[in-house]
Amino acid sequence: MMEETRTKLIQAGRKAFAAKGYAASSMDDLTREAGLTRGALYHNFGDKKGLLQAVIDQIDAEMLARMRVASSQAETPWLGFITEGVAYIEMALEPEIQRIMLLDGPAVLGDPSQWPNQTACLRTTTQTIQQLIDDGTVKPVDAEAAAMLINGAALNAALWVAAAKDSEVTLPKAVAAFRVIASGLLAHPQGAA
Repeated sequence: MMEETRTKLIQAGRKAFAAKGYAASSMDDLTREAGLTRGALYHNFGDKKGLLQAVIDQIDAEMLARMRVASSQAETPWLGFITEGVAYIEMALEPEIQRIMLLDGPAVLGDPSQWPNQTACLRTTTQTIQQLIDDGTVKPVDAEAAAMLINGAALNAALWVAAAKDSEVTLPKAVAAFRVIASGLLAHPQGAA
């Protein structure tokens, strides 16, 4: 019952935040849409901000799954690594991700690099970079530092695309720059790209 209540609230929140934005989504509208009371929202998420975090966590998990699928189709581990970053940046064009994850999320919850879900993402990126170092694809560098910088580049590129007046024009610029920056990690730039 409790999980069903959480699911209903997350679905209602996701729908409202995507359609109206966080600020214009009232708690009364959210709970009415879910067929629940304000008390259910407070009990499960504390407040509307807590519901936004839960919606972001759900969308983030979906984005991660999509990035992994894209990566798994690449010809080499390096290309898979780059494909994940590019896929993340490209998702900034999707209205729901753009509004909830990249515009409202940072405005309400603060710096996305400090969100709880970033810890797992950084750990995975660090492990991937370490593997690429171990197999000689990437220069010997501190894997954690490289992960912080690469994740930051992808995040900031996505934020730029989402906030741009013409996201379609900004996207290829962001992707090209991301690829150039990431290629600086390569031990043998000519052979691995």
